[in-house]
Amino acid sequence: MPQIKSAMKRVKVTEKKNMRNRVLKSSLKTTLKKFDSACADKNVGEAETLFVEATSAVDKAVTKGILHRNTANHKKAYLARHLDAAKAE
Repeated sequence: MPQIKSAMKRVKVTEKKNMRNRVLKSSLKTTLKKFDSACADKNVGEAETLFVEATSAVDKAVTKGILHRNTANHKKAYLARHLDAAKAE
């Protein structure tokens, strides 16, 4: 453990931020998995609503600093591709 007061505070702040980021990342992954499972089941109606939720979650992750914006654009393109494939079938 650090002995300096400011270092002790940094440890506390880092732990809080780490926990917050972990929760946000986990919920993002859950949302993406729900979308993928809806596409795999060829449930187009549910996939369309989950697509909106997933893209919104990805955008929020960018604003919170969880994802880089290029990574977010890559993920959204992936989601759109899979939604179009599900609609085509």
